[in-house]
Amino acid sequence: MVHDRDVKGRWFGWLRTAIDVVLPAAMALFLLAALSDPSVTTSRSLVLWLGVPAAVIQGVALYWRRARPVPVVAITLAGGLALHVVAPDLVIPFAGLVAVCSLAAARPPTISVPALLALVGLAAANFRTAPAGDAYFTMAMAVVAWALGEIMRNRRVAIEEESRRAVMEERARIARELHDVIAHSVSVIVVQAAAGDDVFESRPDQARQALRSIEAAGRDALAELRRLLGAVRPDDGQPTRALGPGAVGSGTDEANRPQPGLARIDELAGPLRAAGLDVCISRVGRVRPLAAGVDVSAYRIVQEALTNTVRHARATRVGVTITYSADAVGIDIVDDGQGTGPGGPASVLTDAAPGEGHGILGMRERANLLGGQLWAGPIRAGGFQVRADLPAPPRMTTGAGR
Repeated sequence: MVHDRDVKGRWFGWLRTAIDVVLPAAMALFLLAALSDPSVTTSRSLVLWLGVPAAVIQGVALYWRRARPVPVVAITLAGGLALHVVAPDLVIPFAGLVAVCSLAAARPPTISVPALLALVGLAAANFRTAPAGDAYFTMAMAVVAWALGEIMRNRRVAIEEESRRAVMEERARIARELHDVIAHSVSVIVVQAAAGDDVFESRPDQARQALRSIEAAGRDALAELRRLLGAVRPDDGQPTRALGPGAVGSGTDEANRPQPGLARIDELAGPLRAAGLDVCISRVGRVRPLAAGVDVSAYRIVQEALTNTVRHARATRVGVTITYSADAVGIDIVDDGQGTGPGGPASVLTDAAPGEGHGILGMRERANLLGGQLWAGPIRAGGFQVRADLPAPPRMTTGAGR
């Protein structure tokens, strides 16, 4: 099916091509018609041998005004000067105005301003053959033509900068998502594999449970990676092929998989509990739906904090408390691991710690992007704490009884 954007794009392309063809021809015909005016008293031979070629060359040159704006300006100014010699009453250098406008739209002022000055100088030649008011008007027209081109260039530069910024932000977001998914899943797999190896002979049932947890973590990671990569892969309209028997992320199951959010926090805790880590999840306040951005970021903060607990803390217990208030959601993750290094100070919770890992930086960046705050660091009682406060105003609903 053809999208409206594709249709508009084709129409714009055809219109631009038509203008590129019609404008040069119309300009050449207009200048030739001006030369044939009875008010042109120059000898017919001078008009024929100098005026006609100058008019035609100026018009034809405008066809390349976008691809070669600098040479086109030079040609139109030289042609305009020739026409001024042939027909001094032709006050306005029309082809030069179009060429300077196109140059200003394509090149920075360091290049377009000298061309503007040359065009103004050409217009000033009218002081010798036309009323002063006409000369001033022609010079003003030159400035207006340059200003229009400069406005178009600035708008294009602003759009390009905005597009570049949007691309960089999207890349950073996807990088954070990939880091969270891979780091958490791999950490769970490593812990489960180690646990399964310890009890492989003495507790085969527990070893099998560890293998099932590894399989589930791998499947979840594949599903998340497919979802993220699908956001940056061009949509070819074809369904995603399965990776093999029982592959995750194929068909309707992946499409119906819910977006990560606080409602799925228990799924993070399951594999960790199977590995021997006591994970306690509690919710305070009235649980309510959150905006998608807040919900996903909150989920990723909890995921990253639990990943850091598994990888670095050597903890036996971790508590996750989610506090809902009228216009915010608070997240508190506390473990009983080695929050301070051997011999390190029993510090309080800090806003920033020198040498903190990329995981904490990523969590803090997520919170800051939402207008919230995140603190992370060791606590006096022992262990490590991550606390985030995210703005979460009530979601607006429409329609009665919905």
